Amino acid sequence: MKTSRFSLALLSALLLCQCELPQFSRVAFFPALRETVRRPLMVLPASASQSPLYVWHGGGTPGPLSVNIDLSQQKAFLFKNGQNVGWTYVATGRSGFATPTGTFRIMEKIADKRSNRYGMVFDRNGNVVNSNATAGVSRVPPGGRFVGAKMPYWMRITGYGVGLHAGNIPNPGAPASHGCIRLPRDMAETIFQNASVGTRVTIMH
Repeated sequence: MKTSRFSLALLSALLLCQCELPQFSRVAFFPALRETVRRPLMVLPASASQSPLYVWHGGGTPGPLSVNIDLSQQKAFLFKNGQNVGWTYVATGRSGFATPTGTFRIMEKIADKRSNRYGMVFDRNGNVVNSNATAGVSRVPPGGRFVGAKMPYWMRITGYGVGLHAGNIPNPGAPASHGCIRLPRDMAETIFQNASVGTRVTIMH
């Protein structure tokens, strides 16, 4: 009888040991539990059923901004002093309108910019007759005019017309532009405010 009671007590102790690790073992095996997760200050769209278009939590982080754009993901990753402060979907050049790769610097900033190459053609009465026009190529009817597409928060990175700016991202994760890097409008404004002429922009496949 004593042997049976001893065996039962030993079995119970072993089962208890298997149910829960000691506190020090949790810390040793799961160090991530100690990490502090910083909540993003800005996430769009707000609907919980949709993935966010961007995340930004760099407002209180000092230091110059740098931008890394991954064409394969159609995302830009933002850094200050080597610390990640956010990311955003982008829409870069579709087939036939490749976005260049390499390391660039922002050459100019214009908050209210229109394209001098792509836009729409209106007739003399103000009606749109071509919503995807190219200046110097698309026909403009008598009395009509070409109007360049809006490119708010323009940040030029090449001498031949490629830059970052606010624009439509019709299918997040897929290219859509004529070669520029389109950004969600609010994120374009945020980058515009945090970047300066000379800010580094790296674009990779």
